[in-house]
Amino acid sequence: MTSTRDQALAEMTFCEAILAKGGLNVLSETFAGVDAIAAWDHYPPGDVFDPVSKSQWFYHCHPAEDDSREHGHFHCFVRPEGADGPIHHLVAIGVDAQGRLLRLFTVNQWVVGDDWVGAKELAALLEKFDVQMPKPSYLVNRWLTSIIVAYEDEIRSLIEQRDVVLTGQGESLDCALADHSIEVTSELVIEN
Repeated sequence: MTSTRDQALAEMTFCEAILAKGGLNVLSETFAGVDAIAAWDHYPPGDVFDPVSKSQWFYHCHPAEDDSREHGHFHCFVRPEGADGPIHHLVAIGVDAQGRLLRLFTVNQWVVGDDWVGAKELAALLEKFDVQMPKPSYLVNRWLTSIIVAYEDEIRSLIEQRDVVLTGQGESLDCALADHSIEVTSELVIEN
C-alpha cells in the first residue's frame, strides 16, 4: 500500500514532468502573461485563492544576490473563514530559478502580516491546504498542495520550532512578533 507521503511525492514529480515536457516549470507557469518580474511583487497578481478549501498562495522573489541559489518562494496560507477572514501563514516554499524545491521555512508574523495563531492551531490547518483552481496553472496548484502533504510532518515541526524561537526571546510574544531582527524562524533545506 502506498503512503500518503509517497502519493504526494509522486504527484509532485508528475506535475514537474508534465510541465517539463512542454519546456515549462512551476515558475514559468506562475509568471505566465507577466511582462516584467519585480522583486517583492506578488505573482500571480492578486494571489491565488481557492474558495472551497480557503487556501491561498503567492510567489515573490527578493532582489538578486550573487551567492543565492534561491530565486524566491511561495507563501502558503489558509483563511478558515473565507477570503475576507483571518489569514494564517503555513509555510514558505523556496525554489531556484528553474522552480526546483530548495527549502521549506516559517517566518515571523511581521513578515507576511498574517493573523497569529499558536503552533497547535496552525498545524491543524495544514490538512486544509488544497488548491484545486485552474489559474494560473492547475499543475502549479497541485504541485504546491503535494509539497504540503508530502512534508506535513516536517512542516509541523517547523511550526513548533517557530513558536520556540518566538517565545524564547525573553520578551513578550507581541514584541517578538514585531521584532524585525527575527525574520526566518525555522528552516528545512531539501537536498536535491
